[in-house]
Amino acid sequence: MAIKQLSIFVENKPGRLAEITNALSQKNIDIRALSIADTTDFGILRLIVDNPAQAESILKEDGFTVSQTDVIAIGLVDRPGQLAKALSVLQNAGVGVEYMYAFVSREDGTAAVIFRVENSALAEANLAKEGFEILSKEDVCKL
Repeated sequence: MAIKQLSIFVENKPGRLAEITNALSQKNIDIRALSIADTTDFGILRLIVDNPAQAESILKEDGFTVSQTDVIAIGLVDRPGQLAKALSVLQNAGVGVEYMYAFVSREDGTAAVIFRVENSALAEANLAKEGFEILSKEDVCKL
């Protein structure tokens, strides 16, 4: 159950993240998860939003370099060892993880982990077989 993630190229200069988030907020785009990786000169902002196609269009109109990537998300009980178990399932299935990020809902004691993997179908099948909940975009947006 692939989820669309936006990847936005961001120059490392004051105000760029504010420009991105303001552009999305003005069009009522809800950011549900994010991650940023940076170097000295630029970063890659990764977002899960409620309407990725519209968000991509908005940001491209504002001159940002944006792409959509398929990622998967799983739900975990927020307790020690759960992420390690999920990563072991992927390792045992021979699925490499390119990157991941997570967020926790203290309200219901769960966590959601977003994975970019080499083989989404294989990853999802093995995680589901081991009892991990595969989350849809709607599930992530409700957290």
